[in-house]
Amino acid sequence: MSTISEVQRPGPLASLDQWLAYLLAIHPTEIEMGLGRVSEVARRMDLLCLAPSKVITVAGTNGKGTSCAMLESILRQSGFTVGVYSSPHLLRYNERVRINQQDVSDAALIDAFCAIETARAEISLTFFEYATLAGLYLFKAAQLDVIILEVGLGGRLDATNIIDSSAVILTSIDLDHQEYLGDTRELVGREKAGVFRQHCVAVVGEPDLPKSVKDYAEYMQTELCRVGFEFNYHLVDGEQNTWRFTSTQQTYECLPVPSLPLPNAASVVALVSQVWPQITEQQIALGLVNAKLAGRLEPVQQQPLVLLDVAHNPHAARYLATQLQAYQGRRIVALCGMLKDKDINAVLTELSPYIDQWNLVGLDNPRGASARVLFEALPDDASRNTAVQFDDIASAWQAMQQRIAKDDVVIVFGSFYTVAGFKSVLVV
Repeated sequence: MSTISEVQRPGPLASLDQWLAYLLAIHPTEIEMGLGRVSEVARRMDLLCLAPSKVITVAGTNGKGTSCAMLESILRQSGFTVGVYSSPHLLRYNERVRINQQDVSDAALIDAFCAIETARAEISLTFFEYATLAGLYLFKAAQLDVIILEVGLGGRLDATNIIDSSAVILTSIDLDHQEYLGDTRELVGREKAGVFRQHCVAVVGEPDLPKSVKDYAEYMQTELCRVGFEFNYHLVDGEQNTWRFTSTQQTYECLPVPSLPLPNAASVVALVSQVWPQITEQQIALGLVNAKLAGRLEPVQQQPLVLLDVAHNPHAARYLATQLQAYQGRRIVALCGMLKDKDINAVLTELSPYIDQWNLVGLDNPRGASARVLFEALPDDASRNTAVQFDDIASAWQAMQQRIAKDDVVIVFGSFYTVAGFKSVLVV
């Protein structure tokens, strides 16, 4: 690991890119679990208490980003000032910190980094820990009504967990990052439940809740609000664009189906009905309609229809497969790139029945899987017979444009890196 003396620290006039290069150089380990170091720096910066802001923590295997976006949209529609910390970013680092639905500026982030550098002194921080502290620093300075923190990895040992939240959303529980979180749903659930706090409400959107989560909630005296128990939802009979929400607190008869996943919308509405009962059904409806998030079944072209989705684990792949059923009867063409530490075989197996033709790409990343690895993970000969391998996204898209028809559906998925890379190709 580089030492401070070996790496030139940028100053307040340096660019954001120079700062980000510095942060990567001084602590090249991408993930280092534990709260001791980041807690101490936060204490020095007086960031451990963000009162009077109300803090909502969002954890789960999938659906965190969309839940944050929908909650943010509803709260903004209701007149609250809101900060959102999320990760990773797609195109710009600034996407990680939003205040009132606007990415913060380079100058604001650099100011935060300078303050962190002064406070941390001898303490080494990861890239993610810097981002977390920068978000907390900027949110506290803005004196916001609500701060929404998206957990990066797990929950118990994630840097966001240095903050005691007012309430929690736990979106889903499935296997991912097994080397850090464990190889069973019970172990993963316990790690994610680590964000629970005493006498706070935790809205749980996972219908098959591991016992470890229920046990920890009971130990912490956390009030669980569970889908299928304390709240429920369903599409209105005969309607595809309207749904009904019911809970022990509230009933909403006619909510619009958002462009983002409905299960996550239901958890968000459950939280709102618990924490902000004064928010009206109309404000919730407008917030859901206006909520958007890049890279979540995001349309970027119409003829042919090109959709982008960051699905990269089996749970997300299953949801994406259900969404692709809406395009039955049309030829579906996939452009897929994945990281080699993901469950590639399970992801491709979930989606293979819906894909008519595969385009597999290697990612320009040390963790990226080669196109050959993806090819060998395809579940059957029929899938392999249609598959084409490429070294990079740009060459894949160039070749695909010669072969796709205007009525086809193109789904680009497999990683944040794949979606970001494809967006960069479109811009060029």
